[in-house]
Amino acid sequence: MASTATSAAAVPTLASPVEQLRHLAAELRLLLPRVRVGEARETTQEFNREIFWRRLNEAAVKVSREATTLTKVFSGPQLPSAQESQRFCEQVHAAIKEITAVYYSLPKDQGITLRKLVRGAALDIVDGMAQLVEVLSSTPAQSPENNDLISCNSVWVACEQVPRIPRDNKAAALLMLTKSVDFVKDAHEEMEQAVEECDPYCGLLNDTGEDNSENHNDDDDVLGFPSNQDLYWSEEDQELIVPCLALVRASKACLKKIRILVAENGKKDQVAQLDDIVDISDEVSPSVDDLALSIYPPMCHLTVRINSAKLVSVLKKALEITK
Repeated sequence: MASTATSAAAVPTLASPVEQLRHLAAELRLLLPRVRVGEARETTQEFNREIFWRRLNEAAVKVSREATTLTKVFSGPQLPSAQESQRFCEQVHAAIKEITAVYYSLPKDQGITLRKLVRGAALDIVDGMAQLVEVLSSTPAQSPENNDLISCNSVWVACEQVPRIPRDNKAAALLMLTKSVDFVKDAHEEMEQAVEECDPYCGLLNDTGEDNSENHNDDDDVLGFPSNQDLYWSEEDQELIVPCLALVRASKACLKKIRILVAENGKKDQVAQLDDIVDISDEVSPSVDDLALSIYPPMCHLTVRINSAKLVSVLKKALEITK
């Protein structure tokens, strides 16, 4: 009798299916910061690019399949047993660990830019799976048409993006440069539109569609409502905007030129040089954003000049590194 009681006590009691899902979601959330700072695992084996990409694609397919299985099981009219839930959760955890392990196997000498793209894909997959598990744990035993569940499709989207990741550092660099060009292009178009309208805040204060001019009084400014001086550019402001627009236009042209040079003259084995070009080019877009934001009224001319000088410095450095 004593031995029977001892053996029965030795059998662990499994948590409920919902509790197991919550525990899995927590484990996935804890995994995210480790992947963000994780370094490539050192190995004496020679890196095989074809094997790496095959493993990464297969791991993404496996995660997608496990996400589908988990969704079907926990969206049905009846929850699985505790033992079945344990098995499903372990399979999901194993699939996630596998794809992060493949990421860790990508050496730094293949390029920091490429590693960032692969890391981003891995993070999106882990985060997407964590979101899915959290939704399943909060809305169990409901129809797959549940709005929260339908909107939580990021894990499948992230898995589908894996085959589209550039296969070498040059291709990765060109992708990032293209994104930088697009960002600066959007900023330039927004600046031009604001100048054409000559009132960037038009509609923000009168979005109710009512004319409140009769109710206006001098206390509005004191209470925090901007005056006309805060809403429009002065003649001095507009004179300063013209060279700012030209500078942003030059930034766009500069990035396009760098992208063309990399495409035509860049070599796949110039890993460090390509990473340097991407790093400095990544500084152009934030500098353009700072300048674009600083031209809106009420304009501080000193801030505009400082941001302009900063952007010019970044562009010069980008051209020097590219040469």
